[in-house]
Amino acid sequence: MKKPQFKTLAAASAMFALASVSPWLLAQQETPAADASAEAPAQASIETPAEAAAEPAVEESSSGASAVPAAEAAAPIKPRPSETLALTSKGLILDVVNTGKHLVAVGDRGAVIVSNNGADWAQVQTPVRSPLTAVSFADEMHGWAVGHDAVILATKDGGKTWAMQNFAPELEKPFLDVIALDTNNVLALGAYGLLYKTSDGGTTWEAVEAPEIRADELHFNGAAKLNNGSVLAVGEQGMLGLTADGGTTWTKLTSPYDGSYYGALPLGDAGAVVYGLRGNVYKTTDVKTGPWTQVKTDTVSSFFGAAALPDGGVALVGLAGAVLILDAADKATPLRVKVRGKDALGRELDKDVTGSFSAATPFAGGLLVVGEQGVQSLKL
Repeated sequence: MKKPQFKTLAAASAMFALASVSPWLLAQQETPAADASAEAPAQASIETPAEAAAEPAVEESSSGASAVPAAEAAAPIKPRPSETLALTSKGLILDVVNTGKHLVAVGDRGAVIVSNNGADWAQVQTPVRSPLTAVSFADEMHGWAVGHDAVILATKDGGKTWAMQNFAPELEKPFLDVIALDTNNVLALGAYGLLYKTSDGGTTWEAVEAPEIRADELHFNGAAKLNNGSVLAVGEQGMLGLTADGGTTWTKLTSPYDGSYYGALPLGDAGAVVYGLRGNVYKTTDVKTGPWTQVKTDTVSSFFGAAALPDGGVALVGLAGAVLILDAADKATPLRVKVRGKDALGRELDKDVTGSFSAATPFAGGLLVVGEQGVQSLKL
């Protein structure tokens, strides 16, 4: 079975890739769209599960053959609760959502942080230390977060407390996105065609068969609920999948691009904007019938996250601090997020954020972006 190229935290600083996470860790292995067969996710092996237990010793029998201890099969991997750290909001944060009441963001080592103003963040404890890659809320109170070790967490109080609904490190498959359709129906999707659904708020989760989109075990990198209620799933090798019944049955769509998509946004009633590798962005007013139009971005920086803006535009964020604003007419304006820092002589100055961004959400007339260097804000 092929393995996606998810880097460990130790390798991230050297390779620039953003640690243990989602599809946006293709950083230095990006390939031109014409060479989709060489795309990075089919290369390296997935990292050891975050909660992996130490391997038991192997005993040697009197005949010289290795004997597996009987206790090995009875040693389940147990989750450990997250640790509360002072600088969590400055570390690796992978997704953020505005619930309408609070801002909730998730990230490395089971981190969940919440804020009312976008500037002051408080960490809440979760039952895992697995990296959390995505979060979605059905309303102000009911939300779900997913991540490595096939983790699914749920909250019923706006993000103050979280309960475990799924934990399966033995699968060695991370969830990379989650879509809360309502308080009962939720989809979770990820690596190797991992696709789960619930229709009872997470009391029970079941794997979805969907051979139309799962047969090749492509990685589902992201998904979006369209304005007509359908869900569009996107992934590697130009994979586009559509469901109109909450995830039970799926149709594989014809894609205008053979490289990786990392996410999507709804457009109009039945359309979408999809984005991904090397600055590729496409849009259509109908995902089923097309046609798809390529949006000129004038960049080869991959986009890992996006947000719809109140004025009808789109904010795209991604590799090495890339931020691109597309207005309603698809005019592209690049921006940079700046932070106060010091130069080599100790003089204070504004410095560009060069860490990659994974997600964004409009807030207070500006844009909140999250990624390799935590939570940042940008005035629009």
